[in-house]
Amino acid sequence: MTGGLNMEGHTASIGTEPGLPKLPHPDQAAELLSVKTSWVYEAVRTKKLPCRRVGRRIRFTRAMLEEWLDSR
Repeated sequence: MTGGLNMEGHTASIGTEPGLPKLPHPDQAAELLSVKTSWVYEAVRTKKLPCRRVGRRIRFTRAMLEEWLDSR
């Protein structure tokens, strides 16, 4: 893949978190938010936590998570 997004998300990082991928997985978002992964899935399902879907996969952006935290 040239110039595109690494869908595994393990090499590209942004912000101040070393190793945080451009589109974190739910487990990575849970770690960033200091909650359980199951909470992230439930919050996405009930539309309490915004997300992006890549096919059936749930992904987030750092800005999306930071905005959600700021609104709390």
